[in-house]
Parts: sequence; structure tokens; C-alpha cells
Amino acid sequence: MTSRYRLHYAPDNASLIIRLALEELGQAYETVLVDRQAQVQRSAAYQALNPNGLIPVLETPDGPIFETAAILLWLADRHGALAPAVDSNQRAGFLKWLFFISNTLHADLRILFYPERYIGTDLAQQNELRRVQRERLHTHLSIIDAAAEEKSPWLCADAPSVLDLYLACLLRWIALYPEGSDRSWMVLAQYPNLHAMCAKLELRASVSAACNAEGLGATPFTSPSPAQPPEGTPT
Repeated sequence: MTSRYRLHYAPDNASLIIRLALEELGQAYETVLVDRQAQVQRSAAYQALNPNGLIPVLETPDGPIFETAAILLWLADRHGALAPAVDSNQRAGFLKWLFFISNTLHADLRILFYPERYIGTDLAQQNELRRVQRERLHTHLSIIDAAAEEKSPWLCADAPSVLDLYLACLLRWIALYPEGSDRSWMVLAQYPNLHAMCAKLELRASVSAACNAEGLGATPFTSPSPAQPPEGTPT
């Protein structure tokens, strides 16, 4: 690699979160487009990097890393930014929210997007599962928005953390996907701390660089529109 990092990505996928972190950290990186229409993520070459066949993968001097939260945590620790240090008394609070976002919020979002992967092809059952998931997501976001009132320097603060970057992308996808589904329940303004966080992020040069690279427009979080060109779907 000519750069320190190589990011395997698809537009508007979870790789966007990693791209934002790399841009915010000011790290040079190369990108490799994963052609989802051609199912490149299922190829032997890609699965040698991530046997789960999911995006993203970040190639590093220490080897390839997959799983979004793991990549974010590794980058933050390696570069001493976007997260509290390992010996900080704020580390425990930071970690609980990172894994809540990754293991609970993001996981429930995947079920909303892909109910057929969990319960099969019955449309009535899929619609009921989507209803349940929308309620769960609203609860999760309300909990996070309330937690931001505690004024942690790592959640919806003046300077972004990996928590903010992760949350902003999830909020974007909730507002956009799946196409044709009921998204009327999602009004960003009902989560005022998350709304303010998204508005602040949109003013940052790192976000502009990522949005220019993936065709996400000037307001990717507060008033999102689909990626142009539209390769890929959220993961």
C-alpha cells in the first residue's frame, strides 16, 4: 500500500463511518470500491479480508480489520483522538455507548431494513416486525438523546467523537431507507441533541470531504438524499 490505510467501501454503507473518522483524523488512505451488484463482497479475495463478507474492511499495518466499532476503536486508540484514552476515567462511559450504538441501535436498524433475513418472506409478518423495530429505534434514540444532556465530551459535544460519527450515519439511513417504507415516524427534530450534533458535523471539512467522495450532498444528516451515484445500500 502506498498509503497507511486502505478502505474497502461502497457508497453510503457502514464504510462511510470509517471514511469520516479517517478524514477527521487527517489520515491518508486509499479506497477500494466493493461492487455490491457484482457481489464482490462474496468473492474469495474479499472474504480473505472479512470472512463475513460485510463492508467495511480497513487494511492497516497491523492487518485487516472488520466490524465498524472495532475499526473505530482501533483508529481512535492508535491516533489518540475521537475517544477518551484507555486510562481515562471517561473510558467506561464511552465504551458503553459505543457498544450500545453498535450492538443494539445498529443491529435493530438492520432488522428494520432486512426483515426477510430474520423471519422469512411473509409480508404481514415483515410489516409487523418493521412496526416493532420502529418503536425500538425510537426508544434507543430517545435514550441516547437524553444521555447527551449530561454534557459528556464524547457524546454530542462541540468536537466530534466516533460516537457522533457513527450516530450521524445511522440517523441518515433511518431517514432514507428502505425506500418506499413508512419513514414518517422519523423526525430528527424530536431528538434535539442529536439534531444539533448532525448540524455541527455538516459544517466540518472532514464531512464535506467524505460527502464529496460519495455524492451525499451538503446536508447528509439533517436533510439527507440518496448517494449519487447510488451504488450500494446501507449495512
